Amino acid sequence: MFEFLYNIDLTIFYFFNHTLSSPFLDKFFSFITSVNNWTIAYVILLSLTWTYGGKRGKIAIVIVIVMITFTDQLGHKLLKEFFARQRPCNVLDNVLTPTGCSGTYSFPSNHALNNFAAASFFSFLFPQFIKPLFIVASLVAISRIYLGLHFPSDIIAGAILGVIFGYIFSELVMFIENNFLRNRDNK
Repeated sequence: MFEFLYNIDLTIFYFFNHTLSSPFLDKFFSFITSVNNWTIAYVILLSLTWTYGGKRGKIAIVIVIVMITFTDQLGHKLLKEFFARQRPCNVLDNVLTPTGCSGTYSFPSNHALNNFAAASFFSFLFPQFIKPLFIVASLVAISRIYLGLHFPSDIIAGAILGVIFGYIFSELVMFIENNFLRNRDNK
């Protein structure tokens, strides 16, 4: 059974990494995957949330920072170290790596974990933004496979965990809003 699932993982991996390979996608996914290129988008998102999100938006900004810190450390320091799964670019032949190959572990993908956590978090709180949030999270996740840095199962695990934590932390925002701020406003 595990061999069957691994073969599916490899088939999907090579589809993204080889079949779709092109100079344009090399540049596109290299840009999308870089955390440094997300800074402007984060500043805009947080500014809009602060300005137009009301009390919920202000709480959300504080909680999303806590959430991303938590999910990033959970993925990087705990889960990757526990599973110690090597990246495809370190164990497979003929992997295309336009951005190079990192020596760190791959399961789960922190890019998928953090981006799906943020996408689900903001989608639960501000559902009108669900489509663009999940499109961006999906493109970042796909970039990791395309660039030879993660197996599809790394991405799926990261995305599932991200959605779970996005939901949990969005519920925390709602709890704070409903139990602390409304009670304070009613006094």
